[in-house]
Amino acid sequence: MSSQIKPAQLSFFITPPHQCPYLVENESRTLFLSPEIHTDKLLYSALINRGFRRSGEHIYRPHCDNCKECISVRIPVEKFTPNKQQRRCQKKGGAFYTMMEPSRFTQQHYLLFDKYISERHRDGDMYPTSTIQYREFLLNDWLETNYLNFFDIKTNQLVATCVFDTVNNGLSAVYTFFDPDFAQFSPGRLAILKLIELAQSENLPYVYLGYWIKNSRKMNYKGEYRPIECFLKDQWIYLS
Repeated sequence: MSSQIKPAQLSFFITPPHQCPYLVENESRTLFLSPEIHTDKLLYSALINRGFRRSGEHIYRPHCDNCKECISVRIPVEKFTPNKQQRRCQKKGGAFYTMMEPSRFTQQHYLLFDKYISERHRDGDMYPTSTIQYREFLLNDWLETNYLNFFDIKTNQLVATCVFDTVNNGLSAVYTFFDPDFAQFSPGRLAILKLIELAQSENLPYVYLGYWIKNSRKMNYKGEYRPIECFLKDQWIYLS
């Protein structure tokens, strides 16, 4: 996994079967890194390169018995060229300016998160929100995590926040939440395009998007970014 930790030194546990949050007709299981293992940027960089993700302090990967729909994907940023829809989004993004800051809890961010979940994801397991849930989902103490904030140029209103991690070979999009009143600007798409620009400026080769689920309405959007690399059969496969 890394120069300091060998796979045999890592321990994991698997959850019992439970209803999949994305393909509700399926059962899912999740593989978690043992919380007893000390985690840092080096270890997480190795694990994200093997298809893992984090939720708060927890590092996980889908481990379903009869389903392989969750595919870890990343964008090779130097080869990325925006399509017509993405170029339109970039143009509309001129209505905002961005500021980056280290991740931390603020009431402003939490209220935006609460509005987003309450209006867009009332059917999900994050509704209703709480400050404890927000902290446990997005914050951690062992990784470089930042907020990429989008503000309305006219009003200076915070309209969207993209939470992302920096790993050894790229940026990893954790979650984006936004004011639903600005949905016509496609803030989620705009956030990914901005992360690609940021990775390019920092000479980092990849933007990790998490899991692409082609047959899930909520998760199939990740397939619109091309070229893209998919982690399949323990190797990254390039798709043009």
